Amino acid sequence: MSKKMLGDLMKQAQKMQQEMGKIQEESKKKTVEVSSGGGMVVVTANGAMEIISIKIERDVVNPDDIEMLQDLIVAAVNEALRRAQQMVSEDMGKLTGGMNLPGMGNLFG
Repeated sequence: MSKKMLGDLMKQAQKMQQEMGKIQEESKKKTVEVSSGGGMVVVTANGAMEIISIKIERDVVNPDDIEMLQDLIVAAVNEALRRAQQMVSEDMGKLTGGMNLPGMGNLFG
């Protein structure tokens, strides 16, 4: 490989890295919202895999059945994080053209 080709490849890699950084920053501002229990628990997560909020309807709070509430929260949080990861992957896919590049599966983990 010639020095020019190598230099061009390095420039392309640097540009892609900069674009990935921009997408990561933009993803932090995007959110997904998921509910469980028919809307009794609503969880919002962002593209940085952070839980932004959890809303719980008063009707689902039963001191005699805490386990159900815990299950609803866990289900909603897990689905919110899964959807947030999917959102980020789709955004990155736009940059990479669908290439399956090593190390891009979990950019925030």
